[in-house]
Amino acid sequence: MSVYEPFGARLRRVMDERGPLCVGIDPHAALLSSWGLGDDIAGLESFTRTSVEALAGTVAVVKPQSAFFERFGSRGIAVLERAVAELRAAGTLVVMDAKRGDIGSTMAAYAETFLHRDSPLFSDALTVSPYLGYGSLKPAVDLARASGAGLFVLALTSNPEGGEVQHAVRADGRTVGATMLGHLAGENAGEEPLGSFGAVVGATLGDLAATYDLGINGPLLAPGIGAQGATPADLPTVFGAAVRNVVPNVSRGVLKAGPSVGALREAAVRFADEVREAVDGA
Repeated sequence: MSVYEPFGARLRRVMDERGPLCVGIDPHAALLSSWGLGDDIAGLESFTRTSVEALAGTVAVVKPQSAFFERFGSRGIAVLERAVAELRAAGTLVVMDAKRGDIGSTMAAYAETFLHRDSPLFSDALTVSPYLGYGSLKPAVDLARASGAGLFVLALTSNPEGGEVQHAVRADGRTVGATMLGHLAGENAGEEPLGSFGAVVGATLGDLAATYDLGINGPLLAPGIGAQGATPADLPTVFGAAVRNVVPNVSRGVLKAGPSVGALREAAVRFADEVREAVDGA
């Protein structure tokens, strides 16, 4: 039994307080350029510092994309470490978007990187890929439970290529995506007010999402709002009865307002208000 408050309980509380919006920090080269920054460590530091100042304590969840920091090597990782620490100190939950997935000791090492409380990259939750079999995630599931952290498992992603795997039908007649959702429902059984093991389900899926049982008693991280075409108003239609457990993710839709801290914060608050209105009206 973990001595730490579970991620699901902390997430439910901050979603109720600030609205359920998650803002991604994705410092890719084109975005750095649009902010007038160089595609170098100085640009990365400026972009990240500005984003953290605008978002920390403003939105419920921030999701740094690890790859955009890793590409700068150890100095990029150091920037990411500082961002994680500052966001968490401000009471904003951090979902590390690293999409790790492997087997055995390697999966355990990935888990320790992001889910061990002594790690400088310790995050409130981690995105993981189950496509070496859901059981391959066990080291991450176990450490997340012990650390009071959570996972977001790729289930029904927003990229069109994902369908060739996630909608494939298994011998038992269930799709691969439905199988992942079933595993997560099992992890979250009996948890209140919300389980800590969530699914990544694209807000762009439209009517297709209604063919899946999204009632996993856990959070649903929903990419696709903004630049990918989905809007907050789409959420009740896509997620139905599970809409109150949705954590909609916006990245470029907010980040394009930079480099002004005030403009970034205003964009985040505007999206958060639109999401809250859509969910409350469902």
